[in-house]
Amino acid sequence: MENTSSRNPYIAVELALLLLLAALWGASYTFIKLGVATIPPITLIAARTSIAGLLLLVIMHARGLRLPKDAGTWRRFLFQACLNSVIPWTLIAWGERFLDAGLATILNSTSPIFTFFLAFAITGAEALSARKLLGVLAGMAGICLIVGVQALNGLGEQLAAQLAVVAATVCYAGGAIFSRGFKGLDPMAPAAGSLICGAAILIPVSLVVDRPWSLAPSMSSLLALLALALFSTAFAFVIYFRLIQTLGSVGTTAQAYLRVPIGVALGVVFLGESLSSTAWIGLACVVTGVVAMTIPGRRPTLVNAST
Repeated sequence: MENTSSRNPYIAVELALLLLLAALWGASYTFIKLGVATIPPITLIAARTSIAGLLLLVIMHARGLRLPKDAGTWRRFLFQACLNSVIPWTLIAWGERFLDAGLATILNSTSPIFTFFLAFAITGAEALSARKLLGVLAGMAGICLIVGVQALNGLGEQLAAQLAVVAATVCYAGGAIFSRGFKGLDPMAPAAGSLICGAAILIPVSLVVDRPWSLAPSMSSLLALLALALFSTAFAFVIYFRLIQTLGSVGTTAQAYLRVPIGVALGVVFLGESLSSTAWIGLACVVTGVVAMTIPGRRPTLVNAST
């Protein structure tokens, strides 16, 4: 009884953070769709990483935290940036110029599948259990019900854009596994460090390719960019790196199942996209999948969770 009661508050906090992360990242697809309407993908993501990285630096300074100075850690930040922001975010932003935000959400929600099998095959860190397999199947069934078979009708017409979003998903899976190597750092350090590295890569490319000084973005695109950088990036990254340390890579990427109904619903409300009539049944499957994949068999050790 003692172990169970001590574990319940921990589970409640982590699952609440998982839900919040899903909401922040679910909203990002609508923000991106609004942003790329008048801002080219590379420039949009360069601004996203720059604003979010600077904000995290300010917060770290206020908390008395400093970024590591050794070259080895910064090489890891650079690699993490490529896997978690530079490549996938640019691919998704480009893909959403041709895809609905809801369809981008469904395609990108397969990250737990890739993470599960990559972690099992490469690192052996994720145990292959019936519960996790059930979670994968239930989550994918829920995704199909929520988005509907109609969402797959554009696969032939928009193949390049959809393949770009799937490629971004594979990058996320690799990033989730690689992120566990930052356990000795405050969660804000890899978040800020990887965003700064991402900005350092993307800003020169943006200047050469898009010539941002010649752009005339709309107010809705600028507001979407600001919300994307502040909420769906800076705040979300802090939560993400904490959950990687507590729930593990597959557990954290399972928020993709919750991200689907949120992302699709926002597309319906703000972009006029359609939602399947079987959404509520699909949502029940999604919740089942998330619970099966995220509740640990035993309480993991919190690493730097209070710093």
